[in-house]
Amino acid sequence: MTFKGFTENTDNIETPNDINVSEKPLNTKKISSGRVDINVLKSKLEEQQSKEFRKNLFIFSFCVFLLGAIGVYLSL
Repeated sequence: MTFKGFTENTDNIETPNDINVSEKPLNTKKISSGRVDINVLKSKLEEQQSKEFRKNLFIFSFCVFLLGAIGVYLSL
């Protein structure tokens, strides 16, 4: 009975020598710096604040409801 180990199944895998290619950025396009409309920035900020306000209002109302439910439960 012959017992074969992992030593017979070794493969030599070499890494490629193209290190300079991997250091290049993926996007080669240059970003042009143009003017930005202040109204667009304001609308994005207002939209973000609106979402945050709705989330905070939901959390606050849930806590108030939870405290009310606990109060009713403990008073019985």
